[in-house]
Amino acid sequence: MKPPQEVKVYTEPRSFVRTIESRLYSMRDEMQRLRGMPRVIKGDKVRWKGGPQEYGKTLLDPHSGITQSLYIHYVDLAPQGKSKKHGHQNEALLYILEGRGYEIHDGKTYEWNAGDLVLIHGGSVHQHFNADPDKPARGIIFKGKPLYMFMNLIYQDFVEKAPKEPSPGYEDYRPIQLRELL
Repeated sequence: MKPPQEVKVYTEPRSFVRTIESRLYSMRDEMQRLRGMPRVIKGDKVRWKGGPQEYGKTLLDPHSGITQSLYIHYVDLAPQGKSKKHGHQNEALLYILEGRGYEIHDGKTYEWNAGDLVLIHGGSVHQHFNADPDKPARGIIFKGKPLYMFMNLIYQDFVEKAPKEPSPGYEDYRPIQLRELL
């Protein structure tokens, strides 16, 4: 018999789709609320999560109250680092800002370099790998995940967690702010 998988529990509830309410049929009050929301997200104000091989920060999602349909995530892989192995129903685009590495999607390997766009098909079990022994790999992930969640296409799961051990020689690795790349 297969052992039960460990379940990730967050310290605060996650918002996959947020409520949109209005007393006006025209939704003018919601439009006014949205127009009052920030138009620039300061990436250095968003907290890093994860480590020691994979770090990430969510730049935009429904929980922010700014958007309903987009999920934007920044990922930083330590030298020779790898992400968790996971899957979700929504498609995703990973734009590689810096580095070189590869993906494994449903057992097939796809190599990438800075400037490449990686398409992750919905339902694909996948994992991101940094192939460089000396430099980090960084990318931005774009998802329509909230729209999938809204349509009750909610399957997502971890197959294998990101490593808890740092990459050899990079025990003190920490990600940099995105603006430091530019």
